[in-house]
Amino acid sequence: DSECPTLEGADHLSQTQLLTRLTHVCRYDRLERPKRESVNGTNGPVKVYARAYIYFMQNLEAHDLQFKIHALLQFRYVDPRLVFREVAPNRTKPIMGEQSLRDLLWVPHVFLANERSSDILGTAEKDILTSISPDGTVIVSTRISATLYCWMNLQKFPFDEQHCSTVLESWMYNEDDLVLLWEHKSPVTLAPELHLTEYVLLEMFTNETVINADLSDLRHGAFAGNYSSLSFTVHLAREMGFYMMDYFIPSIMLVAISWVTFWLQADQSAPRITLGTSTMLTFITLASAQGKTLPKVSYIKASEIWFLGCTGFIFGSLVEFAFVNTIWRRKRNVEVKKVNSKHVLKQAITPRPARKDMSGLHKSHSCTSLADSATTVSANSFNNYLTVHSIPQKSPSSATLPIIATTDMDRAMADASNVTIQIEGQTSNVNGNGWTTMTPQEVAIWIDKRSRFVFPIAFVIFNIFYWTFVYYV
Repeated sequence: DSECPTLEGADHLSQTQLLTRLTHVCRYDRLERPKRESVNGTNGPVKVYARAYIYFMQNLEAHDLQFKIHALLQFRYVDPRLVFREVAPNRTKPIMGEQSLRDLLWVPHVFLANERSSDILGTAEKDILTSISPDGTVIVSTRISATLYCWMNLQKFPFDEQHCSTVLESWMYNEDDLVLLWEHKSPVTLAPELHLTEYVLLEMFTNETVINADLSDLRHGAFAGNYSSLSFTVHLAREMGFYMMDYFIPSIMLVAISWVTFWLQADQSAPRITLGTSTMLTFITLASAQGKTLPKVSYIKASEIWFLGCTGFIFGSLVEFAFVNTIWRRKRNVEVKKVNSKHVLKQAITPRPARKDMSGLHKSHSCTSLADSATTVSANSFNNYLTVHSIPQKSPSSATLPIIATTDMDRAMADASNVTIQIEGQTSNVNGNGWTTMTPQEVAIWIDKRSRFVFPIAFVIFNIFYWTFVYYV
């Protein structure tokens, strides 16, 4: 063809002149992929080798399920139509250029399959570097900024580990025409200064696979087939320092503060209600601030189990106060067979009043000893007191005969039939029939004292199960 420029004397041509002649339409069609002869003489697929260098990686954004990277992507392949080693033997250095050179060549169209958005970095000129070696090897390097989706599993948040991938796929050519491969040496490299604040990089690995596209999902337009794909995955583990200091330790302290109410008397409603409600509201505010950065997922996260557990303990302290306050305001004493959790709680929930029938000294319902012989009775008491004074013994063999004096303190409460027997020098809370009588106030105080130990022990057990689940399940 007379219009086709010759390649003779290519050693004396400039880089631009040589490139112009090599890519002239009579020799080069940029819409056609390079030919590569296979063993049996047919045209085989073009092998494109990829390499990535990661400059920057932003922390995973859990609420958007995405992360951002700045990377250099480099693709290497051989185009036999661009070989100039024979026509310019003295030219040993590659032809180099930027966007203008890239626009003259056929380049593989490789896209980020999990991309949300991406840009080519650069200021006045886009950061694209293209080089053509004498043997026809083409290297295209591009600095990109990409926001990629990472389908995170947050069931163990904030103790989770995430696998986030960057997926590269051939867009136009299926595996019969183009095959993507990682470079054998250092396919993916991280910048030495790369540092993640919320995560620690455990490992990184690459993968080569084939993606099947059919006409139903239109993954590759209206074309079906098997397309070559590359991916590199980073395995990240979340750092726990922030969450321990800002969430878990403060929440443990708030739960412990809610137990202070057990040391306040059951009839002190104002301080106990204020303490319980303020603790509950503070913990909810703390948990809501921590949960704003998370997406609304359908499954239960580890942080929500912790929230429900701590909320349950704080709410339990409020319920315990309402329970003992109700018992404190009761008017009737109750009899228990034994002073233990089973019998006291049973009588507290379904109280049975003290028995009215008496035998002997009318079966006293509670006995209290006084430090001195004088008996002091509160003016607010609703009980009838039966005081028994012992007569001093005249001889060791003489028997002790009690003198019984009865004082009616409040005839208005005679129907209660509450009689207290006080025997000087002796202490007894057990009736003649083996039952023990407790006042409502004694029951409330007994429950508060047991709660001081039950709640902390239960919370420790909850922590053992929770942290075992977090680290070993």
